[in-house]
Amino acid sequence: MSHKPLEPLAKKLMKGVIVLELLGVFGAFGLFHTMDNSQDFRNTMKRRFPSILEVYYKSNEWGGVYGIRERDQEAWSAKRD
Repeated sequence: MSHKPLEPLAKKLMKGVIVLELLGVFGAFGLFHTMDNSQDFRNTMKRRFPSILEVYYKSNEWGGVYGIRERDQEAWSAKRD
């Protein structure tokens, strides 16, 4: 016997793990892209998932993009008034 009985199962599991990883990467990219382009979506994220919005702000600041948080806060406070 040249093949072990668990080898096909291991290949299927590995393919499944790779697919899940890719879905996670593309999902994170899609979320970042949507937050990057929509202040209203960022407002929704502030209400529902503030920790994710904080990661978005921090990643932009680490990348050298400043002022998004401040512009959002100004716009949201102007809407409340």
